[in-house]
Amino acid sequence: MKLLTNPIMLRMVLVLAAAVAAFLLGLFFIRRLRRNLAEEGTLPEAFPSSDSFPLQTYHAVIQQLKQQKHELQSLQQLERRRARTTENVSAAVLSNLSSGVLFFTGNGLVRQANAAAKQILGYASPAGMSSSEIFHHAKVFPAGGDSKTSLAQAVQASLHENTPARRMEVQFRTPAGEERILEITITSVLAPSGDVLGAACLINDETEMALIRRQQTLRGEMSAEMALRLRNSLSAISGYARQLAASHDLAAVRQLSTDIVSEAAQLDHTIGGFLAEARTARASAGT
Repeated sequence: MKLLTNPIMLRMVLVLAAAVAAFLLGLFFIRRLRRNLAEEGTLPEAFPSSDSFPLQTYHAVIQQLKQQKHELQSLQQLERRRARTTENVSAAVLSNLSSGVLFFTGNGLVRQANAAAKQILGYASPAGMSSSEIFHHAKVFPAGGDSKTSLAQAVQASLHENTPARRMEVQFRTPAGEERILEITITSVLAPSGDVLGAACLINDETEMALIRRQQTLRGEMSAEMALRLRNSLSAISGYARQLAASHDLAAVRQLSTDIVSEAAQLDHTIGGFLAEARTARASAGT
C-alpha cells in the first residue's frame, strides 16, 4: 500500500500506461494505413524489415564491384591485345629490315636479333650472348684518333649511361671464318622516364662497298702509273725522232730506228697489260 501511495511510483505507472496506450494507438493507425494502402494497390505486400536494408545494400555493393571487375578485365584484355599488336608490328618491321639490329638488355645480353643481324654476323641465334662473345674478333678501324675503345666496351658504356649514337667501322670475322667490314651504330634505348633500358646496335655490311673502294683506289694508282709510263715512252720516242731527223749518219739512223721500234713495242705491251687488267676487273664486278 505504501508503494501505491508513493508519488514517484504513481508517476511511473502513469507513464507506462501512457506509453502502452500510445503504442496501441500507433499500431492501430499503422494497420489501418496499411489496409487502406493495400486496398488502393500502392502498398507492397510487406514492409521491408529493418534487417533487410543492410542486406540489400551489401548485395548492391557486391553487384557494383562485380561490374567494375568485369570492366577492368575488359580493359586489361584490350591493353594486352594492343601490346601484342605493337609487338607483332615491331617484329614485322625488324624482320623486313635489310640492316641488322641487336638489342642488349641491362645485363649485357642479347634479347632480340632480327634475321639480317643473324645473317651478317653468322650466328644462328645470338640471343643470350654478351657483346664480348659476339664481337670478340672485331677490330675497330681508327676514326678520329679513337681506336683503343673496343666494340664490346662501347656497348657496355651505352648500357650504363645515356650516350649519344656512336658509329664504328670494324673488321669482323664470322664463326665460319669469313672476313667482313661492318658499320655499326650503337645507341642507348631509353624508357619514358629517361632510364636506360638497354642498347641497340644497327649493323650494316659494308664488305662489298669496301671492296669497290679498294678497287677504285687500285685503279687510280694504276692509272697514275700508266700515265707516267706513257709520258716516259712518248718522251723517249719523241727524242729519238728528233735525233733521227737531224742525223745524216746511216748507222745512227738505223740505231735510232731500232730504239723507236723497241720503245713502241714496250708501250704497246704496257697498254695491253693495262687493258687486260681492266677487263678482268669488269668481269669480276659483273659476277
